[in-house]
Amino acid sequence: MSNIKEVAARAGVSVATVSRVLSNKNSVRPQTREVVMRVIEELSYRPNRVASSLRRQKANVIGLLVSDIMNPFFTEIARAIEDVANQYQMGVFFCNTDEDPQKEKRYLQTLLDENVAGIILSPTASPIEHFQFLFEDATPIVVIDRRIPSATVDCVLSDNLQAATLLTEHLIQQGYKRIAAVIGLKAVTTGQERMQGYLQAMHAYGLEPLCAFTPPREKEGEQVVYQWLSAGQLPDAILTGNSRLTIGAINAIKSAGLTISKDIGLAGFDETIWAAHIGSGLTVIRQPTYEMGQTAAELLLQRIDAPQRAAREVILRGNLIQRGSTAFRVK
Repeated sequence: MSNIKEVAARAGVSVATVSRVLSNKNSVRPQTREVVMRVIEELSYRPNRVASSLRRQKANVIGLLVSDIMNPFFTEIARAIEDVANQYQMGVFFCNTDEDPQKEKRYLQTLLDENVAGIILSPTASPIEHFQFLFEDATPIVVIDRRIPSATVDCVLSDNLQAATLLTEHLIQQGYKRIAAVIGLKAVTTGQERMQGYLQAMHAYGLEPLCAFTPPREKEGEQVVYQWLSAGQLPDAILTGNSRLTIGAINAIKSAGLTISKDIGLAGFDETIWAAHIGSGLTVIRQPTYEMGQTAAELLLQRIDAPQRAAREVILRGNLIQRGSTAFRVK
């Protein structure tokens, strides 16, 4: 007996498109509908009528795709989204893409096949064309943490430019001069904006930047920072682009036989449950993480209720939490 995936493969369309044809939705082009119906006849496909009747209504579930489940930043975002969804008696499907565009696409297709009520997405660094099938579907979406360049969709962002500038200026005002920055992926808007903020502050004070983009994980952060610490002229402070890179920097500093605050300053993005307990505490930018997740969920619910309303972009600001890792240095 044929199944819907075989029909989709033979017709050269997505499973979601076959579902829309079976549901007699107007969003399918006549030519595509004709191809799908011909394949259904050729394969003698008969959909499960119980499942079909259930799928005529949107599931009382929203989908959440994050780029790195290991990053505590996304843990708090997920908690906020779940809290809001629970208030409306909705469930959440939680998916982790690992920055892999193909994995992301498979998850998005699965969520569309499951007929979720809406999707909240922290996108990979893919161009807008990668998401075209998603935009063509009627399912409401909200983008969080990163933009999809050129896409007109609801999105909730942190003010990365302002935060990176604030963090760099704090280090400078504390007396640090040779400030190195290890930031996340160059291809995503978050990394671009944080690097821009760091560079603007360094140039404004006439200081020479030392910086690198890298995958935002512990191992990669440790490798970059250790290379700097092994060079002839040590940076006197390190700025990190997320908490996983911060852990990598801490490991590199320890391997180099140095002590945070005494020998080198350290500051980075994201408040975590351990940040206050490393040495005399880590100076961080606390992003409005819970608020971002909460706002994204509320925007999605608004989009579900009013599909035709204009897209909104919400940018929230973080704040600096100063601790002992950036103790004042005599200029």
